[in-house]
Amino acid sequence: MIDALVYDGAGVESYDDLAAARAATGTTWVHVHEATTEEIDAVADAFDLHPLAIEDVRNDVRAKAEEFSTYTFALVKTARLTRGETTFEEEIDDEPVGVFIGEDWLVTVATGSAESITRVQEAVRRGDERLLERGPDFTAYRVLDVLVDSYFDVLEHLEAQIEAIEDEVVESPDADLLGEINSVRRELLSFRKVVWPVRETLAVLARGDVRAIQADTQKYYRDVYDHLVQLVDLLETYRDLVVGTRDIYLNALSQSTNEVMKVLTVVATIFIPLTFVVGVYGMNFADSPYNMPELAWEFGYPAVMLGMAGVAALMVLYFKRQSYL
Repeated sequence: MIDALVYDGAGVESYDDLAAARAATGTTWVHVHEATTEEIDAVADAFDLHPLAIEDVRNDVRAKAEEFSTYTFALVKTARLTRGETTFEEEIDDEPVGVFIGEDWLVTVATGSAESITRVQEAVRRGDERLLERGPDFTAYRVLDVLVDSYFDVLEHLEAQIEAIEDEVVESPDADLLGEINSVRRELLSFRKVVWPVRETLAVLARGDVRAIQADTQKYYRDVYDHLVQLVDLLETYRDLVVGTRDIYLNALSQSTNEVMKVLTVVATIFIPLTFVVGVYGMNFADSPYNMPELAWEFGYPAVMLGMAGVAALMVLYFKRQSYL
């Protein structure tokens, strides 16, 4: 779908013809979303966009910024969290957005829906004075700004997941929890692969020597760049938190195993002397002066049982005093 707007301080006008939109007086913004091959080719022909830049948008390459003779090209990414039937099936879905900034025109090409860019379009149609009175470089800034703001929505969801996992690790660690930890870790890594190149792209646009961006607009690009720096720092922090949470989970699991092994060891230790007694009195040799006299004693069996119970009780008391039980 192609939306062509031409606007200035006097108002906004929509165009169906791309050539007429480019020739019109004012700032021309053509936005292509859910773009087909034919639509991309039509926009590329109308604004003389380089085939390599168009190929980058189609092939979904790494985010980048590049200057051409009549415009500046920036490839950035949208990011959203797609949910499956379970938490383990969540993943970061990214789509390329090509931003072409000319002298008096702006072209944005998105292979997906790019809903955040649509909000900027609606602001233009409503007559946002800051957008109408400034050039295409300011509109491009607003597009990049809303894309970066959408990153924080994804990060907020990941933060909530990490907090929930931390609570589970402390309260009731189980086997499924490790899968959740690894899932969040993969999402953070995927998100980092999206954000880091976009940060580098904004660094190029904000450094002050890009011809298509006016001097009074540079500070806005630097602001978006600062947001991306903050985002990368938070991603690194959250990744460290997830690694730490995994270590806590493994330590808790090991501690639980150690507690079980301690109890089993204590039980086995209690039964060692009892087994010895049973083994000794199980040697029923007869017709010898060296036989155990207790074998013929009337109260031999109850005496041995009471003795064994006494030994077991003493050992349990000892282990309790030593805090083994």
